[in-house]
Amino acid sequence: MSPLNWDGSAPSSGRTESVRELTTGVPGLRLRVTAIGAPDVAVRVGGGERLLLVEAEPVGERAARVRVEWRLPSVGATGLWRPHTDSRWLPPSWSKPRVADLAAGAPIGSLIGAGDAALCTFAVGELLLPVTIGEGAVEETGEFVWWVEHQVDGAPLRLRLDLTGRHFADTIAEMVQWWGGSRSPVPEAAFEPVFCTWYVRHLEITAAEVERLAALAAPLGFGAMIVDDGWQTDETTRSYATTGDWQPAPGPFPDFAAHLARVRELGLAYLLWVALPFAGERSAAGQRFADRRLAYLEELETSVLDPADPEVRAHLIERLAALVEVYGADGLKIDFIDTFARYATDRAAVAQGLGALLADLDARLRGPRPGLLIEHRQPYVGPGLWPYATMVRATDCPHNAVENRVRTADLRLTAGPLAVHADPLTWHPDEQPVEIAVLLQSVLFATVQVSVDLGAQRDEQLAVLRFWLSVMREHVELLQRGGFRPHRPELGYPLLAADRGGELAFGRYAPVPIAVTGAWRLLLVANADPDPLVRLEFDRPPGPVRLLVQDCAGGTVAAATVAVPGAELVVTVPRGGLLTLVPGDLPGRG
Repeated sequence: MSPLNWDGSAPSSGRTESVRELTTGVPGLRLRVTAIGAPDVAVRVGGGERLLLVEAEPVGERAARVRVEWRLPSVGATGLWRPHTDSRWLPPSWSKPRVADLAAGAPIGSLIGAGDAALCTFAVGELLLPVTIGEGAVEETGEFVWWVEHQVDGAPLRLRLDLTGRHFADTIAEMVQWWGGSRSPVPEAAFEPVFCTWYVRHLEITAAEVERLAALAAPLGFGAMIVDDGWQTDETTRSYATTGDWQPAPGPFPDFAAHLARVRELGLAYLLWVALPFAGERSAAGQRFADRRLAYLEELETSVLDPADPEVRAHLIERLAALVEVYGADGLKIDFIDTFARYATDRAAVAQGLGALLADLDARLRGPRPGLLIEHRQPYVGPGLWPYATMVRATDCPHNAVENRVRTADLRLTAGPLAVHADPLTWHPDEQPVEIAVLLQSVLFATVQVSVDLGAQRDEQLAVLRFWLSVMREHVELLQRGGFRPHRPELGYPLLAADRGGELAFGRYAPVPIAVTGAWRLLLVANADPDPLVRLEFDRPPGPVRLLVQDCAGGTVAAATVAVPGAELVVTVPRGGLLTLVPGDLPGRG
């Protein structure tokens, strides 16, 4: 059962390796542990019959690479869930492995079968240093194989396996709890709708333009504004040549502190974009650190700095701190952290340097300002970053409702305490109101971001935006902080569900029935599908209910109290509309 390299070749010989084959009480499960560079390996397997904790460490050497491989019959598998949002296909076992560390990825995954059952969910306990992960279908045997490997030095490799067959979201949630980790509470402001300048203006922004957009955004229900790339440069081309100094451009932003104050007076938090790894060729930082970089990206005209270098870290901390301490920014959108990993020759050293950078920056900024907002984004989503962020965003997917829905749902599963943000929604000025509503419904279970010219929107477009922002704000506890269960990942999550304290919310993105279980006092259904017949299947007769059907802008389509003698209710809800149900007696009853 020797693991193959990603290209299908056998492991290299000539290294000291110790191997242990293990038996378990799980039918079909085979387990193998290897210490590379040590004469022996110690293995402990704990937990129950189908919920295992494997701990492995070298014997005879303090430091060595340890690998755990396990296999199961690939029976009934429908998709492979991984945190970086991919096609959900079952890759072949010889596929290139992924690497998760502080800068990118997360060491977790789930093989899923029919009915959203987790055939096998796993997580690795290493949160900082690189973990190499292989997974795929074995052509010769019909099995599915996984292997995880990382350097062990004083603490064992810890692997948790869940083969209970429960809903995959529940098994992932328990893995996230197992990761643990402590951090300060996420500020309420992290869950407020955000207006972002990126898609609407790109680098063509000025203080006056930001203030115009802010004045339009605040009355609609936005709570924060992200000023993206462009505030630090007079240039308007898509280049990163001027990144790295992180000082306001005096031309478009002549009095930066006064400008920030004017936006904040509107009731909006003000966040600034920074590309943490970049020092462009036309910046002072690019010249200063030309010999302390991981790579030079000619097409982007920028260096990728080395966070393992203490002077690089000190420079970045001072410049980013000034944006908060001198100018009064309420937070930072920290971009491109994954680029550190992409160009690192020593990912462990880079991960450790990045950890030191983020920890020092957090102590400098968020220590005295616990309400400061810090945004990260896919694919840097691992639990090792939780202490240094308040929200994590779906990666760029403009104009794509399905991708945004899938990415935010994936993030909800592994974000831990962080607020999950959608990639900014954007649309053509001629877009129909119902289509705008569908975009908003697709990210109903995340914090919405929007990036359009609000001054160019028609009244009916603004009405849709205003209505759905009000729904999101009113039900933020249910939608973003309640229990979350996405369904059918292999189909792009046609149904999303949340529950909190007797309140239920569903996002319906395909003509699927909605199962309602347990007692409830509020039920919301957002219908994004062209099929208007919303079918609710209750596990017990709900009795009479009061219902309200609203269109995409919140206009009343139907309001009634209806008897439901059986366990099924079918309600006509237009695309882009909202159904609200509450238990209630028929008129004339007590």
